[in-house]
Amino acid sequence: MSKILIVYASLTGNTEEIAELIAEGIQAAGSEVVLKMVDECSAVELLKYDAFMLGAYTWGGGELPDEFLDFVEELEELDLQGRPAAVFGSGDTGYPIYCGAVDELEDRLKAWGAALVQGGLKIEYGPSQEEKGKCRDFGRTFVQSLDIVT
Repeated sequence: MSKILIVYASLTGNTEEIAELIAEGIQAAGSEVVLKMVDECSAVELLKYDAFMLGAYTWGGGELPDEFLDFVEELEELDLQGRPAAVFGSGDTGYPIYCGAVDELEDRLKAWGAALVQGGLKIEYGPSQEEKGKCRDFGRTFVQSLDIVT
C-alpha cells in the first residue's frame, strides 16, 4: 500500500474540496493519503511518502499563490529525481491564463526530475457534480499509475 501526501493551498475552499475528493479516490484505490495545507508543511516531508500531489489555486495573472513560494524554494533543494507526482488546481477562465499555477508547478517538477505520472487536473472554481467524480478518478488513476512507475 502506497503512502501519498497531498499538499495544497486554498483561498476560497475550492482547491481544498478538490484535494479532499482526490484523497477519497486514493483511499478507494487502497492507498493511504495525508492532506496538508502548504503553509503547514515543509517540502522535506515529501520524502517520507511514496508519492505526492501538489494543488494550488491560480493567483493574479497566472501565478502561484504566495503560500506556495517558500515551499517551492524548499523543493529546489530536494532530490525529486524519479519521485511520482501529480498536480491539480482551481482557476477562472475569465483570466488570460487559466490555472497557470498548475502549469508552473508541473514545469518546475519536471525540471527537478520528478516523474509526473499523469497530466494536471484543472477545475474552474469549485467542482461540479460531474467534476467531483473526475477528481475521485484522478486520485484512483494516480494510485494505479504508481504500480507502473515502481
